[in-house]
Amino acid sequence: MLIAFNKPFNVLCQFTDRSTPPRATLAGFGLPADVYAAGRLDYDSEGLLLLTDDGRLANRLTDPKYKQPKTYWVMVEGMPAAEQLQALRDGVVLNDGPTRPAQVRLLDPAPQLWPRNPPVRYRKNVPDAWLEITISEGRNRQVRRMTAAVGLPTLRLVRVAIGAHRLDGLAPGQWRRID
Repeated sequence: MLIAFNKPFNVLCQFTDRSTPPRATLAGFGLPADVYAAGRLDYDSEGLLLLTDDGRLANRLTDPKYKQPKTYWVMVEGMPAAEQLQALRDGVVLNDGPTRPAQVRLLDPAPQLWPRNPPVRYRKNVPDAWLEITISEGRNRQVRRMTAAVGLPTLRLVRVAIGAHRLDGLAPGQWRRID
């Protein structure tokens, strides 16, 4: 079984939380029993999370050797210069080594998304822009670290695709089975 889930902002990618106070988890969304997240999406990120009850499928979706592309819509602070976009395309050096090259394009107009709660802080004198970034690896907070490394801090991050699987119209907290 494979499930596409639109993980809301500030929800953990697990079914339990031992922290105090407890944070929202996947347990509150009526997902089928015996599925677990195939990969991760940070607590403060939103969008497509795949869940499965099949360990081999989970491995195929998450193991870097299979290079499943992951596509994100990323709201960044600042207006990206051509050099910054090219640096992301070439791969940037992070504290844990260089990243693989990424596919990057400016999204203009900005994507039409659901409101985030709480909303992204608006700063009248600081422009922002939306990028579409596709990577084929999945390091901890990688997209956020990549955009920061080129001087474009991430304000909002929404994963819209993993391989051939897309978010396609799921509202935050909704899920569907994938055949």
